Amino acid sequence: MSRRCELTGKGPMSGNHSSHANNKTKRRYLPNLQDVSLQSETLGRPIKMRISAAALRSVDHRGGLDLFLAKAKDDELSANALKVKKEIAKAQAASA
Repeated sequence: MSRRCELTGKGPMSGNHSSHANNKTKRRYLPNLQDVSLQSETLGRPIKMRISAAALRSVDHRGGLDLFLAKAKDDELSANALKVKKEIAKAQAASA
């Protein structure tokens, strides 16, 4: 399981750990990933994803998973999120 957000593509970053004596050693900064179930209004079922805490706040800010995925760029989304985005678009086109 990769340490990458499925909605924003946020992944590990590298940097230096600095001791009190100012010794530098390499370290990794990992994103704050959470396993969540997001409810899709269009599909009417929950979708399990592994997203960062910042992405969860962005989903809430945009008004839900459906609206977030509609505005998201395809190259940032994971394969699972891209599949869900296409399912939502197909369901919205069928209901319209």
